[in-house]
Amino acid sequence: MSVVASFEIAHSGCLGPDGEVVGKLPDFAADPAVLIANYRAMVLARIFDHKGTALQRVGRLGTFASALGEEAVAVGVAAAMEDDDVLVPSFREHGAQLWRGVTLEELFLFWGGDERGNDFAVARHDFPNAVPVASHAPHAAGAALAFKLRNERRAAVCLLGDGATSKGDFYEAMNAAGVWRLPLLLVIVNNQWAISVPRREQSAAGTLAQKAIAAGIPGEQVDGNDVIAMHAASLRALARAHAGDGPTVIEALTYRLADHTTADDATRYRDPDDVSRHWTHDPIARLRTYLATIGAWDKEHEHALEDECRQLVEDAAAAWLATPALAPEAMFDHLFETLPAVLAAQRAAVVADTADD
Repeated sequence: MSVVASFEIAHSGCLGPDGEVVGKLPDFAADPAVLIANYRAMVLARIFDHKGTALQRVGRLGTFASALGEEAVAVGVAAAMEDDDVLVPSFREHGAQLWRGVTLEELFLFWGGDERGNDFAVARHDFPNAVPVASHAPHAAGAALAFKLRNERRAAVCLLGDGATSKGDFYEAMNAAGVWRLPLLLVIVNNQWAISVPRREQSAAGTLAQKAIAAGIPGEQVDGNDVIAMHAASLRALARAHAGDGPTVIEALTYRLADHTTADDATRYRDPDDVSRHWTHDPIARLRTYLATIGAWDKEHEHALEDECRQLVEDAAAAWLATPALAPEAMFDHLFETLPAVLAAQRAAVVADTADD
């Protein structure tokens, strides 16, 4: 018997849980302004997150998916993207969407059940939130194929959870990307839980990054609580994509500090001590400590940033709450160019019922 192939999965990280340097820092990390921009984006995402959860608890917002503890993944990936790239998110990538130009008010609209929240004024080519698990992976591969066929220097960036890697959609997208050498970055946000199913019960694979091997794609694992490492790994992957060298899979190791959504109660299946332990890996505290260590941050900067972000979020929430609701028949208005007769009849009935009210 002989070995016909062998593989390894590399793991990278730059900052440890206490903000200490544990790996080689990328060149961009020498500029405090870049790191502060990453930090601000994570803080803004978290404050938005807190507000969204609070609004749901008082019945003003629909079911909300918190990204608490995962901010470094979304921000690190988005910070590495170029303007012409396309973001294909799942439903926890608030930080990436905000970085890409989606507004806070648009996010509130979406989570409030208003589809106008997906009509991004700035990020026109980015995809909307994908709540079905892994269904957006083939869409991302399709976008990447379009870029390749058009000879465009662009890449599609798809973020999905650890549970999504057990779905056929993920494998099909990854296989197509490998065969056709598509400009695609697949980021597995391994937050250790697929709703109530722990990582150990989802897959016997030693890493989720190694699933890329079967598709002939480079795969690597990154400390997903380290925004510098996520930013750097995404830059490397996107450089490959833009150069025509094909796709990459990144497994970002992080932890879901909140419930799966506001419709979930994670205390039913998760040990509170485990959650408390993972709070020591908080990505925001980690970068804040490092910035303070290099003299680029202090309590005055922190208070000013928190006040700024909180005001932005409060203003956006107020604007959203003041937005007039659409008429009930609007649910029919963006389905077809020409509404089929059966739906036209339903629309007419809704209009009539509304008039009677």
